Amino acid sequence: MKKGIHPDYVECTVRCTCGNTWKTHSTKSELRVDLCDKCHPFYTGQQKLVDTGGRVQRFADKFGGAAAAQLKKAEEAKAARAAKAAEEAAAKKAAREAKAAEKAKRAAEYAKKAEAEAAKQAAEEPAAEEQTETAE
Repeated sequence: MKKGIHPDYVECTVRCTCGNTWKTHSTKSELRVDLCDKCHPFYTGQQKLVDTGGRVQRFADKFGGAAAAQLKKAEEAKAARAAKAAEEAAAKKAAREAKAAEKAKRAAEYAKKAEAEAAKQAAEEPAAEEQTETAE
């Protein structure tokens, strides 16, 4: 090793954001870290959100609101489709009822015509029988 080009190798105090401290050796006398073996999710098994420099918040501001807006938009579209389907079903039901009413009206008219024709035929038959009897 060349003399005079390397930094001093001193005892270093490492401090974690969770409050854990320990001593090691480094070229700096003090280090600050975000995670250590006492608070890292891999070692603790607990979910932890590590936000270095507000990056998570910036991401949520940029894209988090968009996801919520997309979800809201999808729910509104679903509700609109459901309302449209209900409206179409009501229109189809009304059309079926109108068609059934028209059919019933035509059937009543046909029955009335058939009844009138039957009455006319019944009235003509005795008259025709009387004519045949008088002709004989």
